[in-house]
Amino acid sequence: MSREPLDKSYSPEDVEKRWYAYWEQEKLFAADENTTKKPYSIVIPPPNVTGVLHMGHALNNTMQDIMCRYRRLKGDSVLWMPGTDHAGIATQNVVEKKLAAEGTDRHQLGREKFIEAVWDWRKEYGSAIINQLKRLGASCDWDRERFTMDEGLSRAVRKVFVQLYDEGLIYQGNYIINWCCRCHTALSDLEVEHEDLDGHFYHIRYPFPDGSGSVVVATTRPETMLGDTAVAIHPEDERYADLSATRVVLPLMDREIPIIRDTYVDLSTGTGALKVTPAHDPNDFDIGTRHGLPSVKVIADDGTMTDDAGRFKGMDRFACRKAVVAALEADGLLERVEAHRHSVGHCYRCKTIVEPNLSRQWFIKTKPLAAKAIEAVETGKTRIVPESWTKTYYEWMNNIRDWCISRQIWWGHQIPAWTCQGCRRMIVAMDAPDVCPDCGSSDLVQETDVLDTWFSSALWPFSTMGWPDRTRLLETYYPTSVLVTGFDILFFWVARMMMMGIHFMKEIPFTDVYVHALVRDEEGKKMSKSTGNVIDPLNVIDKYGTDAFRFTLAAFAAQGRDVKMSEKRVEGYRHFINKLWNAARFSLMHLEAGFEAIDEKHISLQDRWILSRLNRVARQTEAALDAYKFNEAASAVYQFVWHELCDWYLEAIKPTLYDKAGTREKAASLSVLWHVFKEALILLHPFAPFVTEEIWQSFPGTEGSIMKAAWPDHIRPGDDPASETQMETVMAVITGIRNVRGEMNISPSTALTVAVHPEDTETGQVIEENRELIENLARLNGISVDAAIQRPRAAATVLVDGAVIYVLLEGIIDFAREQARLEKEIAKLTKELSGMNKKLGNEDFLKKAPAEVVEGVREKHAAKLEKQHALEATLARITSMME
Repeated sequence: MSREPLDKSYSPEDVEKRWYAYWEQEKLFAADENTTKKPYSIVIPPPNVTGVLHMGHALNNTMQDIMCRYRRLKGDSVLWMPGTDHAGIATQNVVEKKLAAEGTDRHQLGREKFIEAVWDWRKEYGSAIINQLKRLGASCDWDRERFTMDEGLSRAVRKVFVQLYDEGLIYQGNYIINWCCRCHTALSDLEVEHEDLDGHFYHIRYPFPDGSGSVVVATTRPETMLGDTAVAIHPEDERYADLSATRVVLPLMDREIPIIRDTYVDLSTGTGALKVTPAHDPNDFDIGTRHGLPSVKVIADDGTMTDDAGRFKGMDRFACRKAVVAALEADGLLERVEAHRHSVGHCYRCKTIVEPNLSRQWFIKTKPLAAKAIEAVETGKTRIVPESWTKTYYEWMNNIRDWCISRQIWWGHQIPAWTCQGCRRMIVAMDAPDVCPDCGSSDLVQETDVLDTWFSSALWPFSTMGWPDRTRLLETYYPTSVLVTGFDILFFWVARMMMMGIHFMKEIPFTDVYVHALVRDEEGKKMSKSTGNVIDPLNVIDKYGTDAFRFTLAAFAAQGRDVKMSEKRVEGYRHFINKLWNAARFSLMHLEAGFEAIDEKHISLQDRWILSRLNRVARQTEAALDAYKFNEAASAVYQFVWHELCDWYLEAIKPTLYDKAGTREKAASLSVLWHVFKEALILLHPFAPFVTEEIWQSFPGTEGSIMKAAWPDHIRPGDDPASETQMETVMAVITGIRNVRGEMNISPSTALTVAVHPEDTETGQVIEENRELIENLARLNGISVDAAIQRPRAAATVLVDGAVIYVLLEGIIDFAREQARLEKEIAKLTKELSGMNKKLGNEDFLKKAPAEVVEGVREKHAAKLEKQHALEATLARITSMME
């Protein structure tokens, strides 16, 4: 592409569209399964096909893109496998709402026509999230995009189901599942969102049959007591040591149920007596299984009471709760009611309160699969980062329950099981059978349930690469290098991928699992629509540009710590992008061609220093990215580009660059500038891909896209600790003098004179040899270095390692006037601080004011106190100079 000069200001929107289209056109994201390079692969956590880009997506995919772009620069062959999830319940809900608006529903359409309607919806709207990921700069291999319902993945799903069934790891059975009475389907634990609600503990008397007394139990769901089949007490509970009764009468139902003893009962909670309802509580179901108790289902799948609920049948479950409480009170069996705030599960889609319900479902026996997944982490085959999540992984895997994989909806992978209507034989097969192998009947009916969405997602690392075929892509890129994911799906997706990958591929699915934290608002609160603090990533991108947004996410993505996002922070990094842009424009004014070699004989101290710093920062950034310390990597690049390259190096070489004589020193500095700026762009590219590509294309001597460049690796003359130490001395002197200017209110245009008392010969020599550099950057009209110098009158003192710097101020400032000004400023601050101290000492204010208001006052108090101390120090310095 032709080299065009950079515009005066950076306009992200135009640049981002242009370069993303170029990258796609040139197939720069494409992976090569026949590569001889080192393979590096990531599978994208597939966003729901119904989804739109939110902050979680933005953080997750920014991290993945940083790693992919970094590994390409390191010379690896990178596969970033993209795709979307069919999101069974969510997608069905969306399409059902659309049908309702059109005056129809899925039942009127029938299953086949409804599925066609969903596919039509997906064709029209399903690419929205993909287009938004592209706006984020995601460099996925889009030609390989997969969908969990496409034919290849569907074949993998059927293969896995059939094999697990044949191995005895998939079965049908009655079990307690999370049930949504509105969506009419089972839900996984992940699909249940818990919310703290105000409720009650109802203490109910269960009388002994002979009328001699009663046992009191407490429950938050009194409507379920209609299905109680026992009362349990702990075998070691001394309160019931003398209890001779073996049965109680179930209130309102007038039937006797046994008193059983089970160690599950918590000795420290309540009365120590637990009502056991096997059909409506998972723990009660386990107790019932151990004791052979019957399961009585009193709440139907639609949320109404069943015939087994006696006189309450047909009632809505919550209306029944009120009726049961009233009936208990009327019979004198309600001992007391206590207010109780507790966590209540809701359907993640329709927000209906979830009902634990006994249902016949399909399950996977997970214990045998979990054992090898645990071993993989224990032996280090798979590493979880940060390591603190490893313990949580073990806890969940060691206590894993069988996985309910069936869902009572239409959109999804229909379970490949058929029942013969003649002999009731169950046939599980890859393809639909024509006849029953036992009786020859052709009257076969397929299971109507579909598989849990997470079932197909669990196969994602290998199904997306062509399994069950042994493809070249699979051989090259499996196992994948890293999985980047949120902690909320560590168990429900990551653990299941581990189990399935090891079982079917005989290898782990990924070497590393990087678990990132949440993106919260600037006050650390979780973002939610109800609180109105949601930040839309696309709005932020529109306002500040993708690169500034990405850099902000990376800069604050410290391991184990949530990201506090605010537009102010993004605006700050937009200033960084502008700083880079302006530095590039300045550099290009002086760079007319590429420079292949650096003349080491004629490079200055600042040249040697910046080259040494470049080498160190490249290694530092590399080490941080390899350890998934995104914030440390971003910080290292930021500090180098803004402060060392732009603030110090460019300023230091300006006199040389403007030298019209064309000296060897100028040529050397131009060569260094070309190399350093070019390599700095490469270091920045993973974080800010668009602006770096735009500048790269305008730089002389570059070829092709920056994506094809090589990561900086030992630029000559390499590490130079001596030059770094010397330059640090020079910068300390300049900074000290600049600080004096700021503290004393001295205009930058006022030239100063400085006397230096070196405390060692080496420091004195460094300052002497770099006299011109110090005079230029500190704006001095003279500097003298003399070991015999004593502190002059009216001089500000600056201490640096190895030297004392005296800034001569006589005739420069009016000491008396400056003293009066400082005293006035300090008095004003003292008054303001006094008011703040009263407020912070007021207990009513601390208790009643919102936490963020109190914290705001404390922050302002700290800032003003710091300013007061600084002014007092300056006043003391002024006073000493007047003596």
